[in-house]
Amino acid sequence: MISVLFVCLGNICRSPMAEGVFKRILEREGCTADFHIDSAGLHDYHRGELPDERMRRHAESRGYCLIHRSRPVTKEDFEIFDHIIGMDSYNMKALARMAAGDAQRKKLHSMTDFCSRHKAKEVPDPYYGGAAGFEYVIDLLEDACEGLFKTILPHQ
Repeated sequence: MISVLFVCLGNICRSPMAEGVFKRILEREGCTADFHIDSAGLHDYHRGELPDERMRRHAESRGYCLIHRSRPVTKEDFEIFDHIIGMDSYNMKALARMAAGDAQRKKLHSMTDFCSRHKAKEVPDPYYGGAAGFEYVIDLLEDACEGLFKTILPHQ
């Protein structure tokens, strides 16, 4: 089983959306049983909450249903997951500080490293922006999740 954890700041916008996009790809490819997918946030101030209502609305307009409940990243996640994917440089630095050694740091990847159509360096946090920001984030995540799937599937 291949395990992937998507991480953003509060686990209410970017990471649950990435989780939803990646799960849809797995469904399309008929390999959901081969993967364990989850998302988490660096902070726990939204623990137990559904994704942001605006993100859910934009996701629904593209056929995604986001039902994940926010949770913080734990030290155990570094033991459980094969791939830990951060959304921006702040996420990546915080995850690197949490990692217990080089083996765990090797599990860390930036989401945009897997983009093929977009040239973004980070998946921006849409929380304080408008509708266009949420749509752009979904565009980036659809691109990056396709690339992630193509990257990790052959290597497992």
